[in-house]
Formats: sequence, structure tokens, C-alpha cells
Amino acid sequence: MQIKLCGLTRREDIMLACRLGVNALGFILAPSPRQVSLADVRVLTVDLPPFIQRVAVVVNPDKRELKEIITSGLFDYIQFHGEEEPEVIAGTPLKTIKAFSISSRDDFTLLKKYDAADYFLFDSKSSSKKGGTGLSFDWELLKGLKINKPFILAGGLGPENIGTALKRIKMAGIDLNSKVESSPGVKDPDLLNKAIREIREFQLNYGKETG
Repeated sequence: MQIKLCGLTRREDIMLACRLGVNALGFILAPSPRQVSLADVRVLTVDLPPFIQRVAVVVNPDKRELKEIITSGLFDYIQFHGEEEPEVIAGTPLKTIKAFSISSRDDFTLLKKYDAADYFLFDSKSSSKKGGTGLSFDWELLKGLKINKPFILAGGLGPENIGTALKRIKMAGIDLNSKVESSPGVKDPDLLNKAIREIREFQLNYGKETG
């Protein structure tokens, strides 16, 4: 189970995430209460431990923005959270995550268009926000779907519901953000610790059940 912590704005939160064994760090470059610049990311990620993946989160970037992100050397992945054309994702040299905002089964019909992405990410749909809503979508919508791509579950995941999500859905990774914060962009150490503990306990127990 891969753990991605998104919406990072502070060095202390990044270092805590690394100590807790988070696999990927997400930096929102699009307009958001958690938005950071490339210059910010350069300072925030200096001397990271090895094997930590860095993810640029974007919404409909233009060619110039995309080139700056790719050539910065700061990122391992780009997470596309808008209405980007499939060709943009297919032509990106970094690994890619395509996010989908979900409120009904109809929202999954777009998946085939973005087969070039390395991962899918399923988040809750909002009329005003692209992610970071603190809301979960109906996970039952995933049941019975044939998704031929590893996917990350996002949307309102925190200590109080991660255990339930893990029992119901077989995903490749979990995306944490607003439900482990004290305010936008400020991670709460206690909530983050509890959320990751829930994930690790599930992994330990699942391993015992299937071993």
C-alpha cells in the first residue's frame, strides 16, 4: 500500500511524513489554499531521504507551465487534475497520475481515454474545487468495475474512515490531505500519525490473514 501525502507547504510536515514512511509527497502548483511555487518546492524538498517520490499536482497546465515543471528536475510524477487532453499525458516524460472527480458511475467512462497514465486517482467531485474538499465519494461505485490500471483512492480520507475504505476497496495507494490537517496546508501530527497507523495495522492484519 503506497501512501501519498498531498497539499504540503511546510518543511516540518515533509520531514514528519518521511519519518512515518510516506511514499510520495504531493505539491499543488495549481490555484489552491495549499498552492506552492516551483521555488517553494525546491527549498522544501532539499536533502530528502532516498526513495521518496515527489508529485506535481496541476490543473490544465499550459505548455510553458508543463515544460517548467518537467525541466525543473524536482518531480518524479505529474498528477493531472483537470480536463487535460489524453495526448498531453501520453507525451509527458515523467510518470503520470490522472485524477478523476467521481459522483456517479458515469464519471468512470472517461478512464479509457487516459490509458497512457501510469496511475488513476479517484477523488470526490465538487462544483468549486479540484480536490482537497474533505469529502468522500460513494466507494460502492467502485464495486464490480473492471479497472485495468492501479489506482489511488482520495477524497476525505482520515483516521476515522481509512480502515473502512481499506476493507471495502482494493487500491494501490491512498492519498491523504485535508483530513490530516489543522488548517489548509498545515498537517496535524496527531491526525497524520493516526491515519498512517490505521494503514499499517491493516497491512499487518491483512498479511496475517492471507499469509
